[in-house]
Amino acid sequence: MIGGCVALLSLGALGGTGRAQSAAPQEVVRDFNAVLLKAMQQGPTLGARGRYQLLASAIHQDFDLPAMARLAVGVAWTKLTPQQQQDLTDAFARYTAATYAQNFDSYSGETFDVTGQRKTSFGTIVLSQIVKSDGEPVEIDYLLHDVAGAWRVGDIYLTGTISQVANLRSQFGAILARQGVGGLIATLNSKADMLVASAR
Repeated sequence: MIGGCVALLSLGALGGTGRAQSAAPQEVVRDFNAVLLKAMQQGPTLGARGRYQLLASAIHQDFDLPAMARLAVGVAWTKLTPQQQQDLTDAFARYTAATYAQNFDSYSGETFDVTGQRKTSFGTIVLSQIVKSDGEPVEIDYLLHDVAGAWRVGDIYLTGTISQVANLRSQFGAILARQGVGGLIATLNSKADMLVASAR
């Protein structure tokens, strides 16, 4: 479902690789793309639950989930208790894996390419593409930063410009204002359950 990747982590749409910790940013993205490709190619065989388990393992290895959750919540994060922060990070991780499992569920000849990288003051951006079977590229860039000596994904830019963390911050803020942190945690867990249940 490559067409759905533009809404990859939108609430509106709402195996670890054994790599060494010292892997370079581009290698991290190549390894993660390989897991996405495996989920697509084996999608019908794995089923929704199998894709979720495969992708959850890779996401926990390659993504800086605590930092992504913190940035997606914004200033409200500092008002949460340590237990609330942990529960929210866990729910965020489940939702992220479930969204990938739904969006990368089948294969039609797509390929993944890493086309370069550029350093910024806040990390390294790895330039990446999904090339559809008709040759049309869809740009998905990854921002990585160093976490205790290992490169981890801290944000994803769809079409090269749309920050997923910024997109989620707007959505999370609205839920927090209406339902509080408990409501946000429940929403993320509920969406994760529904995404996996409704996926093929």
